[in-house]
Amino acid sequence: MTKIRAAITGVGGYVPDTILSNKDLERLVDTNDEWIISRTGIRERRILKEPGKATSDMAVMAVRDLLSKRGLEPDDIDLLILCSVTPDMIFPASANLITHKLGTSKPWGFDLAAACSSFLYGLHVGAQFIQAGTHKRVVVVGSDKMSAIVDYTDRNTCILFGDGAGCVLLEPSEDDCGIMDAILRSDGAGAEFLRQKAGGSLNPPSHETIDAREHFVYQEGKTVFKFATTNMADVSRRIMDRNNLSAEDVQWLVPHQANKRIIDYTAEIMGLPEEKVLMNIERYGNTTSATLPLLLWDYEKQLRKGDNLILATFGGGFTWGSMYVRWSYNS
Repeated sequence: MTKIRAAITGVGGYVPDTILSNKDLERLVDTNDEWIISRTGIRERRILKEPGKATSDMAVMAVRDLLSKRGLEPDDIDLLILCSVTPDMIFPASANLITHKLGTSKPWGFDLAAACSSFLYGLHVGAQFIQAGTHKRVVVVGSDKMSAIVDYTDRNTCILFGDGAGCVLLEPSEDDCGIMDAILRSDGAGAEFLRQKAGGSLNPPSHETIDAREHFVYQEGKTVFKFATTNMADVSRRIMDRNNLSAEDVQWLVPHQANKRIIDYTAEIMGLPEEKVLMNIERYGNTTSATLPLLLWDYEKQLRKGDNLILATFGGGFTWGSMYVRWSYNS
């Protein structure tokens, strides 16, 4: 039997209109534009400020963009996976809210959370439904409203994160393109260094947790930076070696947009020049689950059928991974 392979056949994206620049942050915390740029590569990030709008609303905009470009309707979707650490609420799943807002009850769906690695995990999971032959069209969405859980009095974290959403459509490949291989990893020993301490069953919301500001992102920067740099680069190099890919064979590195120095180190270990590295961190910051699909959305017109892409990510928990994708279309 011929193996069915999942291919990315379309992308969509959305970022809010409101821009939070480094200069704006200078008025909130003790920091400055030069320091932020030199340490992270971020100049500005987008913030969803409209009252009553949440992660699902950004996801809906991204999916509508995708469907419009592909000439599809919401009922054409078989499954929708939302990758996010900021769902609208603990339950019901925000994937269900997204399909409802799209005006359909045909697709089933669920949420997947793996910090900044959520989208890559979700892409791998979505591909299994295509490969099994049980689903023809799977939409994988990465959407996060990080501004809802960022402490804008904490200069260590508020400079990093922004809001946004991106998505891809997975369909059975009609040729030798598609998702070729993936290496995914996790290590729960990293939970204490990058987490949202309260809000779950261990530390439910209380006056004490709110007063202690435990519902915001906490990050121990030096430890996270060191672990992310080493492991994202290592797994990206490994997937190249496992698939006999040289630096010349790889057209694009699609890395998680957490810190430009981490991205630069990963490219260096892979032997890739800067012109092969996709980056939009300077405009969006770290949008967590949305970084990888937003890169594909931003650079879609530069991607050519048959291009070899290496997707790489790292997230809290710790989670990390890399994926080898052979691009399936010209836009």
